[in-house]
This record gives sequence, structure tokens and C-alpha cells, in this order.
Amino acid sequence: MIVVAGFVMRVITRFFTRVRIEGELGSIPATGAVLIAANHASNADPVLIGGFLNPRLGRPVNWLGKREVFDWPFLSWLARQGGVHPVDRGAADVEAFKTAMRILEAGHILAVFPEGTRSPDGGLQAPKDGVAVLALRSGALVVPIGIEDADRLWPRGRRFPTFTPSVTVTIGRPFRLEEALAEEAARSPSAAPLDRRRTKEAGTILIMRRIAALLPERQRGVFRGPPI
Repeated sequence: MIVVAGFVMRVITRFFTRVRIEGELGSIPATGAVLIAANHASNADPVLIGGFLNPRLGRPVNWLGKREVFDWPFLSWLARQGGVHPVDRGAADVEAFKTAMRILEAGHILAVFPEGTRSPDGGLQAPKDGVAVLALRSGALVVPIGIEDADRLWPRGRRFPTFTPSVTVTIGRPFRLEEALAEEAARSPSAAPLDRRRTKEAGTILIMRRIAALLPERQRGVFRGPPI
């Protein structure tokens, strides 16, 4: 049924825009845990990733979603068939974290938005640390994704999408966070070793800068500057 849900998403989206998929799609493995980390500027983002990547990857993308979505008949069907796992909005973060870890430990793909909420202006915001903790504890392959112009397709505050000539979903080169942090440390041998808190912070920043490198300057927000 996830094939049907993805088809419905793509048909609806094509009334409003043309979606271009670019980047390292072929580097995403057919098996094993994968953590997709993307910028979040629009309600269209899950559709642009799930609806358009599922058929190309040949495996489903899983999400965590607020349980209220499942109160609406059509949205509930679309969410369930689209790989959304309900999480209570008011529940402690530990519930969502445990659900996310179960998905990754089972060897599936999980997509997350490190910023936690949609950007009000399309630019990257300060992120939460959860994505780095997930990546480090699960050992999952991290795939950064930059979604360009989704904020123009469906701006925050608007009830419906607007016509936009095109949006671009760019897949970055996959990496394992622990290895990437070790490479960073090797380039600065005089730096003091990182404790657990600083490792989490450094990992979060590294992931966000790799997302930023896939976006146009106007959408890099607080992560403007040279990519790493």
C-alpha cells in the first residue's frame, strides 16, 4: 500500500510543481539502517522526500508524526501507508527517541528534521541535538538532504500550496557520524578531546553544515559559511 500512497502524493504534488531529484541517490544502500536528515521549511517536505524517494530507493522511508494526524480519515490512511509512526505531541522526548531507535535497529530508513519545526522564512534554524544522538547510538548511515524552494511551494502559515515552477531535493554523500567526527579531530590534533556533551553538539553542527552545503545561500540561515 505504500506504493499507492506514494503515487497519490506524487500526483497531488505535480498539480503545483515539478520535483527534481539530484545528488548521491545511488549511494544510499538497499539494506541497513539509514538516517535521513533534511531541512524543514514546508509541510510539503515529507511528501517531497517520501513520495518521490520511495520508488527510487526501492525501500520505504519511515517517519515520526504527531498522533493528531491520525484523527483525520484521509490523512490517517495516507500517514499509515506512508510509513508514519504516531507519537504523542505531549509525551516526553524519550518515547519518540525509543521509537526512532527501534526503526533504525531493525535496519530501516528513518527520516528526521533536525530543526524540529518548520522554518518561518525558509532558512535553516538552530537544530535540536537528537539527530546526532540517534546517529551515534545507532551507528546508522547518515544521509543529508537539502530541499530547495519548498518554502515557496507551501509557505508556513498558508493553508494550501501555491504554484511554484520547481523544487529540488538534493541528496548528499552518506557518512557515519562517528567516523566524520574522528576525521575532524584528526585535522585538529591539538584540540582537546570532546566529552559526551560536546561530541553531541559537534555532531549536530556537522550534520547541519552538510545539509546547508546542499542548499542555496538564501536557505542556509544560521549555517551560512563554507561547507565542511
